Amino acid sequence: MPVVLLASASARRRAWLSDRLEDTTVTLEVAYLQTPEIAPSPGLEVRVQVEETCLSKASAAVMELTVENSRELPDYALVADTLVEDPDDPQMPLGKAQNKASATATLLRLSGRRHRVWSSTAILHPPNGVRGTVVLDGGWTADIWTESSIVEFDEMDDERVIELIEGESWKGKAGSYDLAGEAGSNLELVEGEEVTVLGFAPNAIEFLIGMIG
Repeated sequence: MPVVLLASASARRRAWLSDRLEDTTVTLEVAYLQTPEIAPSPGLEVRVQVEETCLSKASAAVMELTVENSRELPDYALVADTLVEDPDDPQMPLGKAQNKASATATLLRLSGRRHRVWSSTAILHPPNGVRGTVVLDGGWTADIWTESSIVEFDEMDDERVIELIEGESWKGKAGSYDLAGEAGSNLELVEGEEVTVLGFAPNAIEFLIGMIG
């Protein structure tokens, strides 16, 4: 049976991918990347930033898999990154809030507005396997997809924002919200696919299913 390794600490990504692979013969394994990820910053298109971060995670995954000699190499490995784009500035990323104050500011910024969410996903191929388009270290290669969706927030009053902050659903989430979680009742997917907002580029997953099918 093919083995797919998800190199991500995201419980949402893990749960979604597990459900997607449930009716296949795939064994899904999970490993958290130990290498700190690149912090987003203004001045570069969010689309470019999310792809660069994803490629950085791909390189980190290869390094960690190479060092960890006790682990048998998977048939495929996945890394992913997601960023929310400021409604008014395609070069301003809204990443994961570090505290309640920054999460509150982000939710107030998005309240009553549409914004674009970018997800980049890389599928890594081990040495002597399928050859991807991106060359990594140690004979590894990768294919990468970067896609977006548009989401709209309801106009939220201060009480609702406080509820979301106190519920802590903002923790670890780009844009300080979770479409499939507590904030979902205040959100509408206007364009694109839900999985993009949840953390994967959809065409990457379709490619993976085709490869293992």
